[in-house]
Amino acid sequence: MNRCIRLARFAILLLAACLGTTAQAHRFAPTLLQLVELAPGSYNVVWKTPAQATSPVPLTPAWPEDCSVASASPAQPEGTGLVTSLQLHCAGLGGAGLVGQTLGVNGLAANQASVMLMLTLLDGRQYQQVLNAEQPRFTVPEEPGAGQVMTDYTVLGVDHIWTGIDHLLFVFGLLLLVGGNVRLLWTITAFTVGHSVTLSLVTLGFFDYPVALVEFTIAVSIFWLAVALSQSGERSLFRRHPWWLAGGFGLLHGMGFAGALAETGLPAGNMPLALLFFNIGIELGQIAFILLTLLLWQSLRRLVGEWQAQLRPLPVYLLGALSALWCIERGLEVLA
Repeated sequence: MNRCIRLARFAILLLAACLGTTAQAHRFAPTLLQLVELAPGSYNVVWKTPAQATSPVPLTPAWPEDCSVASASPAQPEGTGLVTSLQLHCAGLGGAGLVGQTLGVNGLAANQASVMLMLTLLDGRQYQQVLNAEQPRFTVPEEPGAGQVMTDYTVLGVDHIWTGIDHLLFVFGLLLLVGGNVRLLWTITAFTVGHSVTLSLVTLGFFDYPVALVEFTIAVSIFWLAVALSQSGERSLFRRHPWWLAGGFGLLHGMGFAGALAETGLPAGNMPLALLFFNIGIELGQIAFILLTLLLWQSLRRLVGEWQAQLRPLPVYLLGALSALWCIERGLEVLA
C-alpha cells in the first residue's frame, strides 16, 4: 500500500511540474541546409534553423575549406524558423565541385537536432541526407541513390513523431480509450488513414492552411479526447465508435505532419518516394510508441496491483491539463 501511495504522489508531482511550466509541443521548426549549384563552383545556400533555440551552442553549416561565403542576407523569420540565404564560392575545388567533398553541420549533439541536407547540382543530380549527432557529416558520392531517399525520409518520419509530444499524447489517449485489444488496431488504422490523406494532399500542393490555426485545433483534439476519457460508461459515442474520432482528428494531425515536411522540403525527382517513406517513418515511430507504452503498462500493473482503478484517472488528468495549456497558448497565437 505504501508503494502505491508513493506512486500516486509521484504522478501528482509530475502533473504539477507539467502545469508549472510553459506548455511546449512539437513546433514545425525543422533545420534545413539546401545548396543549389548556379554555375561551376558557385552555389546558392539556404540555411534554415528553428526560431526557438534549444541550446546556447549555435547550429552552423560546414563546407570544404576551399569554399568561402561571398554574401549573406540577414536571417528572416519564415514560419517557425529563421532563414538565411548565402552565396558560396568553391572555385578551388576543380571541375567535380562538391562531388567527393564533405558537407556538415556543427552543434547537432548539443542541440539534439537533426538536419535535412539537400544538394542540387547543375547536371540535375540531387542528394538528400539526414545529419544528426551520430552522423554530422556527409561526403557527396558520385551518384545519388533512391535507397538514400527511402532511408532519410523514414528517419525524418520517426524523428518527427517522436519529437511531437502532442501527436504522441493523442495516440496515448486513443490507447487509453480502447485498450490493447483488436479495437486498438482499427482505431490506430483510422488515425493513420486520416493523417495520411491530409499529409499527402498538403505536401503535393492541393491546398494550404494557416499553421497557427491547425496547431490550435490539434491541441483541441487532444483536449476533446481527454474529455471523452473522463466520461464514464460504455454507451458514449466515442467509446462505441472510436475510429470516427481517430480518423476525423487524424486529418488535423496530418496537416501538422505536412507542415514539418513542407518546411524541410521534398526532392524534386523523388517526391512520391520521399512522401511514402516519410509516412512509413511516422507509422514505425507510432507503432514503437504503442508497443513501449503497452510494455510499460504491463510492468506497472504488477506494481500497483489492486490500486489500478484508483490510479487510472491520473494519465487522463495529465492529458487534459497539458492539452488545455496548449489550447490557451495556441489560441492566443491565433488571435495575435
